[in-house]
Amino acid sequence: MADAGRTRQDAESWFVGHGLPYFVDHLRHDVRRRLSRGRLTLVGALSVLVGVGVGVLLGLSGATGAPLAGVSAALLVCSAYALRALKVWMIARWAIRRTLGSLGLLVPLATRALPMLLLFMTFLFINTEVWQVASSLDGAVLGGAVLVFAVVAVGFLLGRLGEELDQFDDDITPTDVREHCQDTPFGDAEIEVAAQREDLAAAAQVTGLQKANLVLMLLVAQAVQVLLLVLAVFAFFVVFGAVAIDAQVIESWIGTPPTYLFGARPMSRELLQVATFLSAFSGLYFTVYAVTDSTYRQQFFTAIMRELGQVVSARVVYRSLIDRRDD
Repeated sequence: MADAGRTRQDAESWFVGHGLPYFVDHLRHDVRRRLSRGRLTLVGALSVLVGVGVGVLLGLSGATGAPLAGVSAALLVCSAYALRALKVWMIARWAIRRTLGSLGLLVPLATRALPMLLLFMTFLFINTEVWQVASSLDGAVLGGAVLVFAVVAVGFLLGRLGEELDQFDDDITPTDVREHCQDTPFGDAEIEVAAQREDLAAAAQVTGLQKANLVLMLLVAQAVQVLLLVLAVFAFFVVFGAVAIDAQVIESWIGTPPTYLFGARPMSRELLQVATFLSAFSGLYFTVYAVTDSTYRQQFFTAIMRELGQVVSARVVYRSLIDRRDD
């Protein structure tokens, strides 16, 4: 009995370490309690109050971007509640480790995705209208545009990733459970008992908060790849613009001399704004490409799907362990 309790504790620590706190029963129950209608109403009211207050104060002071600042303040309140009360910080901790471990993906990712993308985006980069639009945006409006691109990209990913997860947990077999759980805290006997469950297909179904946790895990993994691509495109345009586009050309495009940061040529504010705008748009383009291109998903999602198979199989063993204890 003590060994079973220790195995359960080790398994719960393993789930948390893999960014899956909602797979742990007591954490999931705590989060569900914090998602009650009363608490969410209170947090929503507080975020609206803070957002309106910040927007009004900035508006009265004559600062630009007051509406966006108000929305950002409201989102900050909601994010703080999610990070602390909803255990999102546990997922964020895994995401940071995942990001650092994914830096090696940059070269193969760029080799596959960048050639066609850069042909299209470079044409826009030397377009007068793009420079006029991007350089005329103040920081708040540019940030809002980037946020819109990010929200649309997340919307594309959520729809697709939910479908992939539905297909995946329908195909779990006893062999999958045995193979995927070898590097987990569970022993061979516990794995074998779970693999021989008559209701294995039903036990593998992930629903509710646990499904939301898995979708968020996949979303972060895909977002890391998109972020790496966006940073690569941003760096390319900054270097290309600094080398190939001089101050006279920029002035002829936007009608005013470029503003150099800290007086250092050739890094102008306008160049950074155009590079930011186009790299954010590139992120949206790549997200759509990743969602629709099966070859890309097969090449770059192999490791992710293997990890997904491991956590779904480990959940089956974890549930079997708890069910036997309750019996």
